[in-house]
Amino acid sequence: MAEIRMREALRDAMAEEMRRDGDVFVMGEDVGVFQGAFKVTEGLLEEFGEKRVRDTPISENTIVGAGVGAAMAGLRPIVELMTVNFSLLALDQIVNHAAAIPYMFNGNARVPMVIRMPGGGGHQLGPTHSHSFEALYLQVPGLLVACPSTPADAKALLKAAIRDENPVIFIEHESLYGIKGEVPEGEDRILPFGEAVVRREGRDVTIIGILKMAHVAENAAAELEEKHGISAEVIDPRTLRPLDLDTILDSVRKTSRAVIVEEGWPHGGVGANLSTLITEQAFDWLDAPVQRVTGADVPMPYSRRMEQAAIPHEENVIQAVLAATEGALPGTADKPGQGGN
Repeated sequence: MAEIRMREALRDAMAEEMRRDGDVFVMGEDVGVFQGAFKVTEGLLEEFGEKRVRDTPISENTIVGAGVGAAMAGLRPIVELMTVNFSLLALDQIVNHAAAIPYMFNGNARVPMVIRMPGGGGHQLGPTHSHSFEALYLQVPGLLVACPSTPADAKALLKAAIRDENPVIFIEHESLYGIKGEVPEGEDRILPFGEAVVRREGRDVTIIGILKMAHVAENAAAELEEKHGISAEVIDPRTLRPLDLDTILDSVRKTSRAVIVEEGWPHGGVGANLSTLITEQAFDWLDAPVQRVTGADVPMPYSRRMEQAAIPHEENVIQAVLAATEGALPGTADKPGQGGN
């Protein structure tokens, strides 16, 4: 295995699929000459040329609309939007066209396209570049939603997304582009959608982390084990639609407690959805209410200190776990706790 950064894993996935299938092409703002705002498309223009690596005007509605048309005509576009916030300008094309066309045409027209979007806070880019809209796209039938947290998963999921016959929303956290991880070499590894992974085995509480929060959850679990003697199981869903609910429920039935960690807003978020599903389908196994750790209910601040205060950290996860386990484990107080948002 080679240890590479996530941006390199994503680039390799696109390059390999473009070599394998001449119908695959990339389009978006600055994906060619500039090689992408986050350098994910580095080297693609040089190898594949302008016909297959297309710089576009600054018009998200146009970019996605052109991608929808190309997909309907038999091509497989990979559309890059500079940030997830800018995808709001293309919601008509994403929701009313990409997601709905296969249904409206009774399956006779398909839209095999991938829409890649970076998001998440931590880089002082302000509220128009830093939000987490996983929940927005999770709600739309007809879309698949991927949220990888490691280079290996990013590559394998992107390859699966490119080959899929459905439109895929592929969300990449801006803070994860530079992380390194082992990625299989010389293997055509495809990761099917709807397969969560248990990042850490545990017995006392289940922590579910989305995107960067999967790493935060792992770090919190290590500290909980070391300082509090609490064994936390960490699950990374990897895709939100389809969702591997079975793996989550199996874990919750084992631990009897759940904490969900996301960077998005608390109202109508991914955590709210998961909390409801867990409560509906594993209520008899729960020994405490499901806890949610979310981003602050504010537009993302620009100020460094305020931005960090708006993003969940390990200490927030630890507080939520302690609230879920109070009175049930050695060394904890016998009183109810309050979950943290």
